[in-house]
Amino acid sequence: MQKKIEDFQRRFKAVQSEVQKIVVGNHEVIFEVLVALFAGGNVLLEGVPGLGKTMLIKTLSEVLNLDFSRIQFTPDLMPADIVGTNIINEDERGKRAFVFQKGPVFTQMLLADEINRATPKTQSALLEAMQEHTVTSSNQRFVLKEPFFVMATQNPIEQEGTYPLPEAQLDRFFFKCLVPFPTLDELITVVDRTTGVNMPTVQKIMSEKDILEARELVRSVPVASEVKNYAGKLVLATHPGISTSIKEVREQVKYGSSPRGMQGLILSGKVRALVSGNYQVSVEDIRSSVKPVLRHRVALNFQGEAEGMTPDKLLDLILAKVLFEAKQLAA
Repeated sequence: MQKKIEDFQRRFKAVQSEVQKIVVGNHEVIFEVLVALFAGGNVLLEGVPGLGKTMLIKTLSEVLNLDFSRIQFTPDLMPADIVGTNIINEDERGKRAFVFQKGPVFTQMLLADEINRATPKTQSALLEAMQEHTVTSSNQRFVLKEPFFVMATQNPIEQEGTYPLPEAQLDRFFFKCLVPFPTLDELITVVDRTTGVNMPTVQKIMSEKDILEARELVRSVPVASEVKNYAGKLVLATHPGISTSIKEVREQVKYGSSPRGMQGLILSGKVRALVSGNYQVSVEDIRSSVKPVLRHRVALNFQGEAEGMTPDKLLDLILAKVLFEAKQLAA
């Protein structure tokens, strides 16, 4: 087992290093995307245009040697443009029949670029693919090729012509990662890499089989009951209807995390444990995953928004409260 953990560590860091040859900065975002990938989840990236979000998943698909498709979401995009549609096909003898023409969702790494610019009807076309890894059309069910991974992007500052993702769709995203603007040094590095003659290249580090085996290893990592209880308390603490919730949650939150939030905390904790060389999830592994897992699963009400509260600020308060309680119990 120790050898498997060491192999996982080595490959994880090798993939991370290769991606960083192309994507400047954003080390935490790259790390979180890889955690979600090996945990079997999807990622929503939020950031202004031009920060390398598209380049990140494209580079990752090259490093992992996986099929890649990109869908540019626009208001006139239709569900059939994503999943595919039935077309009339005529054979050599002139016989006509309906044939399903597969859409760009039939890939392994799918970039849903500016997902909030499409209508809810079109956004919902991804729900089945993201959750069940299948596509259903005209009573036909198609299984997508594994590993299947969706990374969606959205612009936080643009509101005209956008359609906020519904709660059911947000809940299908394992992580929501915030992409920060680069520093001065990072900006200079971006210019050096993209305006010169020689562009850096990446090597293929893993294969489909390697990724699927890594996901099996992740799921085999044990979790102590105390760690599960800690994750469960964090999720319950996001609900305003719980009597033990902090004042800010009761007054400023519309609704809290679904059970997928706890699943996300446990699975991401397992990946983080393996990356650290451990074969058991710690409380710190759970704490490190709280914001990317829960920030899009906590909805603020009008009072919370009016008072300038954000999901990240709220989660900091929850983390402090639950950790304080844990220390009191330990004492």
